[in-house]
Amino acid sequence: MSATNDIVFETVGRAGVVTLNKPETLNAVTDTMLRALDYHLDIWEVDPAIERIVVKAAPGRAFSAGGDIRHLYECGLAKDYDFDFFAREYRLNARIASFPKPYIALVDGIVMGGGVGVSFHGHVVAGEKISFAMPEVGIGFFPDVGASYLLNKAPQEMALYIGLTGNRLNQSECMALGLVGSTCKSQEMDDLYDAICHQDDLDSVLSQYQAPQGEASVINFADEIKDVFLEPDIASILSRLELMSGNQELSEEKRSWAGKILKSLNQKSPTSLFVAHRQINSGRGLSVEQCMNMEFRILNRILVGADFYEGIRAAIIDKDRSPAWNPSSIATVDPGEIDEHFESLGNDELLLT
Repeated sequence: MSATNDIVFETVGRAGVVTLNKPETLNAVTDTMLRALDYHLDIWEVDPAIERIVVKAAPGRAFSAGGDIRHLYECGLAKDYDFDFFAREYRLNARIASFPKPYIALVDGIVMGGGVGVSFHGHVVAGEKISFAMPEVGIGFFPDVGASYLLNKAPQEMALYIGLTGNRLNQSECMALGLVGSTCKSQEMDDLYDAICHQDDLDSVLSQYQAPQGEASVINFADEIKDVFLEPDIASILSRLELMSGNQELSEEKRSWAGKILKSLNQKSPTSLFVAHRQINSGRGLSVEQCMNMEFRILNRILVGADFYEGIRAAIIDKDRSPAWNPSSIATVDPGEIDEHFESLGNDELLLT
């Protein structure tokens, strides 16, 4: 067994096992973790004794709640943008998606951002305590780590709902929307882990531990989500929500739902809303590699902008929850600036091989 501070690697039976091991930071993904994981995948890929990879987290609230936000904030303030970190992360995400051996992530807690990148490109087993979200638009960023591909496993309107609102999904919702491969009761996760590591027939093991599904609450608003999030642009989405929230012919529950979504979207970075809306729609039908390339183009423009750092300041540093976005409203967003996020980087394009 070997360890590098916040991530542990070991061989257990037929499996190479990765344990995210820094619960005090909710297992935020760091550059050290990415490099170490990539290194061990190199070894395990060619080791005939390793038949599968298992990724799990040490006991705690989270599988992984995202990336090292403070590091990126400090880099941004110094204008020393860490493009290389994201290039390594995106290459690893793409590698996991095409890894030649089964790559199984046991996720039974909070999973967001960078944590999604090291899990959802494989086969995710969702425990009862899973809380999945891509809340990046709320801090002036965008749903990355392959979200352009991953979210589009769900219907288009649901992909946009998840990416724009950042709302959390539970086990049943993740399964119903096709975002995870299978489920397991939380109390049986340890037994499942042992079976995955030692038993031969992986499909049989996963089927044996499949948990019965509860209510997928988001499905209760499936019609409303379709009506709203298939609107052609952000302005139309907000207008539809405003109409629904004041429509007395709708139930109080549905008016309330629309009002909460409207309030939430109005608090997010206008630029990020525009970028994420286009990104998710553009990702539909693209390969993982094509999505990662698109996201790296977006990333390069986001990092040199202002909203990402203002979002982190408001949410993480000062915690005043009052970001001053620039531009401050969707009406003042320049479409040409949104276009620039998607333009080629020329010699700086992401190379995945």
